[in-house]
Parts: sequence; structure tokens; C-alpha cells
Amino acid sequence: MESVAAGGTPPVAAENEEATEAWSGVLFDRFVQYRDLIVEGLARHGEAAISLYPPRPGDRVLDIGCGFGDTTQRLAELVGPTGEALGVDVAQPFVEASIAEAAEAGITNVSFLSGDVQVMDLPGPFDYAFSRMGIMFCASPVATFRNIRSALAPAGRFVAVVWRRKLDNPWVHHAEQVVDRYLEAPEDSDEPTCGPGPFSMADADTVTEQLRIAGFEEITLRRSDLPMKIGNDVDHAVEFNMALGPAAEVIRLAAADAEKVRPRLEAEIREVLAQFARGSDGVTAQSSTWIIAARARAEA
Repeated sequence: MESVAAGGTPPVAAENEEATEAWSGVLFDRFVQYRDLIVEGLARHGEAAISLYPPRPGDRVLDIGCGFGDTTQRLAELVGPTGEALGVDVAQPFVEASIAEAAEAGITNVSFLSGDVQVMDLPGPFDYAFSRMGIMFCASPVATFRNIRSALAPAGRFVAVVWRRKLDNPWVHHAEQVVDRYLEAPEDSDEPTCGPGPFSMADADTVTEQLRIAGFEEITLRRSDLPMKIGNDVDHAVEFNMALGPAAEVIRLAAADAEKVRPRLEAEIREVLAQFARGSDGVTAQSSTWIIAARARAEA
């Protein structure tokens, strides 16, 4: 396996620097802590997208926002020994983890690169680009899509999974409603935020227009509703929601104010998440995403 993690400071757009700091620090640490829940849940949506729009054997594939690299490894498996997969992530800790885990797994047709997909020089052309929850945090979606399109071969396929509305993900929505009753995110904070946030691409019409402007055609968004385990038990689900997601972001930014009401938050979030308890199967709720598919216009 070739390791191509960039030395020095990877390219990052100025408007994405704060999100990069968050994903390289506190959010990476929390992803490690709750990795089993996150990877298992998101993998279902990723597999649903890949089954609808798979890469071809021999394709050169780009995996955007690769995280721990599990999807990059999966794509490398699908394209086979005559193809290759490059995983890209803005957070260097994720890239380092991806390199180590792919090497341990003995995957030889993968490589990884640090950088901000909104502005970095992507080493195309690629036949296929994929992103599982990796594009919602860029400050400029059109610039991001345009950079991806420019790295694709003519008629190259772009496939992505993004969250639909919070309302369609009730475990997220209910926890955020509890937090909003007690806290407001401060305008000024020493804590970095995650950028536009995980639900920034929930509106299908907006995303379609952004892709069209960026030079894509044959654009479709298909709804995918799948169960997602959000805790081994209700207490675990409460911890998860208070560590990652919109509710957790407000708690983290509110800092000392959040600590004052933490017992109350825990009790009320426990109450709203208890409805999703499934006994020995843990706590499982509906999760809803868009599966985006598009092709790069040859003349763009």
C-alpha cells in the first residue's frame, strides 16, 4: 500500500480552518470513542448507495472525507487489483488511522491524502468519486462540487450520502430540542465548530442546484431510511447524543453553562430516547439520508 499523506500543512480554505481544527481534535477523539456506533450505522447507508451505484472493476476511485478509511477499503475491494482507491480527509489524524488500518489489513490498492477537498489539487482523473457523510462540512458547497467534478473523467460518476432533515432523524431532533430549552450556542467561543454542520445538505432542491452549477448532470437524490443503533442501552445513547451531533455541539460550545444544567439535560434526553430502546438489541432509531448520484458534464 502506498502512503501519500501530505507532509507539512495540508491545503485548507480559510473558511474551513475552524472545522478542520475541530475534526482534527475534539471530534476525532469522540469519533474514536463512539466508533462502533458511528461506523456500523453509517456503513449501512454507504452500502445502500454503493449497491445502487457501484464502481466498476478497474476504476480509479476517490473517497472524500474518508474518516477511518473503511469505505476506501471497501471501494478498493470492489474495483479489484486493476483499480485503485484514494481516500482524502481534511483531518490528519483520520488519514494516519486510515493508513495504519489499511496496511494492517494488507490492502495494497489504496492510498490516502490529507487536504480540504474544496480547494486541494486532487490527482485525477478519477472514474468514480464517493463520499459518505464527508461533504457537508465545507463552507462552499459549489466550490467543493466543482473541484470534485474537475477531478473526474468526462461522464465520471459522483455518489454521496448526506443526512436528510433533523425531523427525519428523530433521535437527533429530540435531543437537540431538549438542549435548546436550556442553552444557546455562544456567539464567541474558544471551541472550534464543525462548519456548516451535518444537516447542511438536507434540502434536495438546493443540493441539486449546487451540483448543476458545479458542472454535473443526471442528478438524482434518493431517500434512504435505515435503522441505526445509537447506544447499547439508553444511558449509552444519552452519552452518544451529548458527545456528537447538533445537541452535543451546543453543549460543547456552551461549556460552563452546559455543566450547570448537565444533570437536567441527561435526564430529559434519557426520557426522549427511551422510546427507541429495543431490549437486548440496544437503542435503535430510524436514520434518514439522501443518496446523491450525478455525472460530470464532459463540456464543463
